Order: sequence, then structure tokens, then C-alpha cells
Amino acid sequence: MKVDGHIHTPYCPHGSSDTFEEYITRAIELNYDEISFTEHAPLPPNFIDPTPDKDSGMDYSRLENYLSDLKQLQIKYQQDLKINIGLEVDFIEGYERETELFLNEYGPYLDDSILSVHFLKKEDNYYCVDFSADMFKTMIPIFSSIEVIYETYYDLLKKSIQAELGRYKPKRIGHITLVHKFQKLFPCSRDFSQEINSILREMANYKLQLDYNSAGVVKPYCEEPYPPEWIVKEAIKQKIPLVYGSDAHSAKDLEQGYGFVYAKYFLTSPTKL
Repeated sequence: MKVDGHIHTPYCPHGSSDTFEEYITRAIELNYDEISFTEHAPLPPNFIDPTPDKDSGMDYSRLENYLSDLKQLQIKYQQDLKINIGLEVDFIEGYERETELFLNEYGPYLDDSILSVHFLKKEDNYYCVDFSADMFKTMIPIFSSIEVIYETYYDLLKKSIQAELGRYKPKRIGHITLVHKFQKLFPCSRDFSQEINSILREMANYKLQLDYNSAGVVKPYCEEPYPPEWIVKEAIKQKIPLVYGSDAHSAKDLEQGYGFVYAKYFLTSPTKL
């Protein structure tokens, strides 16, 4: 099975305008058997997006059309490709209840989903850890050091695994080393291996999948997948299923990093909610 469990869409406010059909046609050309469209879910209505363009998640007004469009495409291409309707859901500290209510409402319409951490909280403010190198740089004095940013990220990631978000909580954790996105510019003096191993044990306990996200391979200040090889090996030891994710934001990105990750490991297909 050739699968991609993490693909964005024209409904992404910070992505390309490539149509669903362009993504699907490209996936068929690349001989995929199964793909998951996992657009950024709408952020909680009372959460203020800290990015400059306020474009981290899909607008609520577009969600119904997103689900409807994909339902029709599932039927149209059912003989050519298995298409999963999904979302990438943000775990935001302090908004667990809102997230659970959202999943309770829309979870029944999803085949697949990812739970990711993008926003870190410091005092009463939130910061998007992967938005840009400049934003990451401004976070360093706010959090006091690069190491504290990493520590905050991994603490929150563990909380996301342990959080009670209802029966429709996503079964896959997204890009668990996203905080490494700018590591070539801002090296961290700690490896956080102990914290990461603890996270993997929690994932195994909760029977979660791992998004083996290749996008980091093509990021100039990262140059490795999310997560890197040693973490993948530990995940395999703990029998955590790996699902390849291109994290494509355009049709041409569908196979970014594919050769790198597939050359090393056998990956599984997404599991339904």
C-alpha cells in the first residue's frame, strides 16, 4: 500500500490554490492507493490566532463545503483511489473543552485525523512555533531560551496525548519534532531524548499512530523529517504504527521526501476514527 496520510487542500488559507482534483490526479499519477486530506481545522472561535495573517486554520464558514466536496470526490474516484476525509486538529492549552465539542460535532463525518501542536503558551499569550524563523527568534527571549521553547513544546505534546477529547479524538500525532524546524539557525543544546522516549511510551499506551512527516526534509533550516531516524527506530521498537505524511500544501509537493522515508521503513495506512 502506498499512502499519504497528511495532505492539505485549497481550503488551507496559507496554502496554494491547487484544486482537490489536482491533488487527486497527482496522487493517481504517483500510484498512491490511499490518501487523507487533513486540512487545518477551524481554530476555537474564542482563540486569537497569533500569526500575522490570522490564517492558521480553515474558516468555520467553509467547513461544511469542505466536507461536502470531499464526500463527492470519494464517490467520483472510488475506483481509482481511496480518499479519506480528515482534519488536522490543533491541541491548544486552555482550549481542550472547545476542541472536544468541535470533535463531537464533526468527528462523525471524518475518516481520519491528526492531532498537532503548533501554538505554545507563555503567560497569557500564544506563539506559533513553526510560523517563521523571525517569529521563533522573537520567542527565545520571551521563553528565556531555546531549550525552554523545546521543553514547553514537548510538555504540551505529552499533554495532547493524555488529554480527554472524547471518542473522536484523533488517533495520530502530527510531526512530533516540529519544534526542530529552525534547528540549523537556532541550535538547541539539549537532545530531549528522555522526554521524547516518554512521549513515545505514552503514544504506545494510548495506541496512537505517528505521523512520519517528510516536510522537514525540504525545510532549509531543518533538513530532516519530523521525526528523525532515531525516534522512528524507537517508535518501531514500541510497535507504534507509522503513517507517511507529505504535509503537502500544493499538488507538486505530494511526494516531497517520500523516497527518503520509504527507503528506510515500512509504513501503515491511516486508521479510521
